[in-house]
Amino acid sequence: MKILLDVMGGDNAPDAPIKGAVKAINQVEAEVILIGKEEVIKSRIKELYGKEIEEISDRLKIKNATETIEMEDGPTDAIKHKKDSSMVVGFNMLKNDEGEVFISAGNSGALLAGATLLVGRIKGIDRPALAGILPAYHGRLLLIDSGSNTNCKPINLLQFAQMSTIYLRNTFGIEKPAIGLLNIGTEETKGNELVRESYKLLKEKSEELGINFVGNVEGRDAFSGKIDAIVTDGFTGNVFLKTTEGLGKFVKVSLTEGIKKNLITKICAIPSLPIINSLRKAMDYKSYGGALFLGVKKPVVKAHGSSDETLFEFTIKQAEQFVKNKAVEKMKEQFERSV
Repeated sequence: MKILLDVMGGDNAPDAPIKGAVKAINQVEAEVILIGKEEVIKSRIKELYGKEIEEISDRLKIKNATETIEMEDGPTDAIKHKKDSSMVVGFNMLKNDEGEVFISAGNSGALLAGATLLVGRIKGIDRPALAGILPAYHGRLLLIDSGSNTNCKPINLLQFAQMSTIYLRNTFGIEKPAIGLLNIGTEETKGNELVRESYKLLKEKSEELGINFVGNVEGRDAFSGKIDAIVTDGFTGNVFLKTTEGLGKFVKVSLTEGIKKNLITKICAIPSLPIINSLRKAMDYKSYGGALFLGVKKPVVKAHGSSDETLFEFTIKQAEQFVKNKAVEKMKEQFERSV
């Protein structure tokens, strides 16, 4: 298996993806192909580790790509015109079976455009969507769409619910995942036009499509452990995602400051440290890796734009599991059978 990693994408490139790959390489079975400017990658590895790449692992490789897609680039134009960018090179390698999964923390719009134009949508899918994993009470929460489609139609949210069901059933073994529609209230009359029309469509089509639709879900109830996935448009989903991440950071910092306040608080905290550390771990979004683009023919994973080496490490390990679980193949087979 080969994992394709865009080393030039993201706020902390190229160091964070390089460090993440080095940390992950002895925890995965796959080769990791670092895609980007070869001379830059070799120089940074030499400076960071005092070694050549071959000395670190024979499963770390480099694929040269001379261009970079920047965050301010227009998504479709960048994919069409920057043909030797690390992102386009990665997509073409994935398309040509030179790798099994592609990871990038780069421009989200360009990643969606490249996944759609170069790799291709699964038959019957109108729009692929980012499916991010978040912690929840005694489990996990799938958030779809978490940032790729800012303007959606009801049919898109219906398909997001269908893709979530197939994904959760086949990847996590949840036979009847509970799918909720993110809204400002639980009543079916609440929300804007998109949400109200999506509710009607989900209610009408859920039984036919095998979706366990549980109705509207308010943000405060999303992490209760009773919901397996929440469906929303990419704009709302991205705001929800980043607010959740910010709250997690706030709780972790507040806990740390509270414990370290003085000698008495430090001593009093000792018996509770296992619980405190468990809470910190549960609220650390870095340990949940990247978001899989559901709806494209091969696995494409979007890492957070501000990913550090730890998040890249977890995302690489997660990507290997996506391939082993055949998440996309099962999605393609089951979705195409139902359309």
